[in-house]
Amino acid sequence: MEDMKHLDFIQNRRSIRKYSDQEISDDLLNDLLEESFRAATMGNMQLYSVIVTRDKKMKEKLAPAHFRQPMVTGASVVLTFCADFNRFSQWCAERDAVPGYDNLLSFLNAMSDALLVVQNFCTLAEANGLGLCYLGTTIYNPDPIIDLLKLPKLVMPISTITVGYPAENPAQTDRLPVEGLIHQETYHDYTGEDINRIYAYKESLPENHQFMKENDKATLAQVFTDVRYKKSDNEFMSDQFIKTLKRQGFLK
Repeated sequence: MEDMKHLDFIQNRRSIRKYSDQEISDDLLNDLLEESFRAATMGNMQLYSVIVTRDKKMKEKLAPAHFRQPMVTGASVVLTFCADFNRFSQWCAERDAVPGYDNLLSFLNAMSDALLVVQNFCTLAEANGLGLCYLGTTIYNPDPIIDLLKLPKLVMPISTITVGYPAENPAQTDRLPVEGLIHQETYHDYTGEDINRIYAYKESLPENHQFMKENDKATLAQVFTDVRYKKSDNEFMSDQFIKTLKRQGFLK
């Protein structure tokens, strides 16, 4: 792996939630985004758009949609990556072609395009000394983001990234062992012994024991099922997401 040493920053990456006052230049940001747009894309259609938010007041308006997480207002830049079939559909209409992209499959294609760009951007940004945090709240609460960013039909916010120069160096979070994630040739379902082995390290961490104590739970899994990602919340937000897909024209 000698030739991969220049990619050590990937192995050492961590989410950054506190940023310095140093601004990211337009040139650097535009270069990183342009490079990220070299990601693989469905049919070379580039089914994504990115909304760049630098204005302090706009960040403050976006913050409630992201449950007021402080990195939204503390970051130099907030990027909202969108699945976008609007631009391509308009091009088709302007060229006497009839677009048929107001459906779930088209949304999934555009979402995949957007997420490939997101990962490219994250890798490139970190390679250039920037810190970032991926906000999953975008798909939990898309409607106020759509309203604030004035997203038209066939445009759906998929991911928000806060970006800036790091003002912290937090500990890395754990990852599952690779043998628990890789399947050779076909999917091999897990036995109880497999699960015990794969999750042993995660369950042994002091911070996770503290997590269990704070939430009065007997197992770490119960913290996830009963507190962090509850069935009732998942079902509610799923229903809301489907309604938003209809609002944005991806579902009838």
